[in-house]
This record gives sequence, structure tokens and C-alpha cells, in this order.
Amino acid sequence: MLDADYIAATLRWVDEIVIHHNFCPFARHARYPGGIYCHVSHGDTGDILAALFDECQRLDNNPAIATTLMILVSPDTATFDSYLDVLAIGEKMLSDWGYAGTYQLASFHPDYQFEGEAEDSVANYTNRSPFPLLHLIRESDIAKYMKNEDDAEKIYRHNIEQANALGCPYFSAKLQALKTPQCERPLQE
Repeated sequence: MLDADYIAATLRWVDEIVIHHNFCPFARHARYPGGIYCHVSHGDTGDILAALFDECQRLDNNPAIATTLMILVSPDTATFDSYLDVLAIGEKMLSDWGYAGTYQLASFHPDYQFEGEAEDSVANYTNRSPFPLLHLIRESDIAKYMKNEDDAEKIYRHNIEQANALGCPYFSAKLQALKTPQCERPLQE
């Protein structure tokens, strides 16, 4: 796949899953032209971390960008366990770089599994994406949209209810379809 295909599929996931099912009630506020910056990161963990630092700086220098989605095309994030290792290092590096309290990472992966949930639990689909992602979020935006701790619990409960109503087959088919590049125009004969 081309980088443009990864980006298009990821933005379709944002539109068709995250926003359409209201999994993140403030995602629609960032979905304006230029509001979500997508970066495709190839390479190993070191390359991903270098790109993460660059994306922090991009957000520092571009207040019009609401958030960054890093699409990780790397063998280092292919399995969920290896992805969690990269995520943990990324979170530590945010702190080491002085970004604690400024940015945080949200995590999405095709095989996402919440601790304590069965692998086939529909709840996992609330954090499953077509590709491994690191979502770099401004903490000030989180504070703006989540006025208190109850908001996070309400979002979580809503997401589980939505996921249960739709079921695993729906999400599995949707994510698989999103991984297939879309043709912009019909082929010429």
C-alpha cells in the first residue's frame, strides 16, 4: 500500500467508526480540513520515536492542527505485545522530552485487547483500528471536552453499549474492508 492509502483508510476509520458511532465525542470537532494530521511511520522503534518527536514539534508549531495520528507500518508494531512495548517507550519519551502534561498518547491496534478482556470480546473493537496507531493528543483539548472524571466513564459505557449492539462480525468486516485501498476513479478499459 502507498502512504496515501494508509492515510485514506485511517481517516475513513475515523469517520465511519470513531465519529459515526460516537466512540470519541470530541473527534468530530477535530475533523475539519487540516485538523487531523496523519503521518505514516516506516522503520523500527527508533524511527517511530524520532517521528513521534517530530510530530510533537509539528503540533507545537501548528496550533491549527488539533491532533496527530501516527500510522505505524513497522514489524516492531505488528503484534499487539510488541506494539505495547513501543507505546510504553513512546510514553516515557514524551516525559523525557518535557511533553508530560502537554501531549498524551492514545493507543489503537488491529489486535487491541483490554487487560482483563477475552481476545474475542467486542469491547476490544472500541480501540481496534485498521493499522497500529499512536494518537498524539493535546492534553488541553482533553481538558476542554472532558469536564470531570464522570465524562470518561460515560464515554466508556457508551462505547461498550455501542460495541455490544453492533457485534464482533460488524467490526471485523468493517476493519477488513478499511484495509482494502479504495479506487478514486474507475479503471479505463
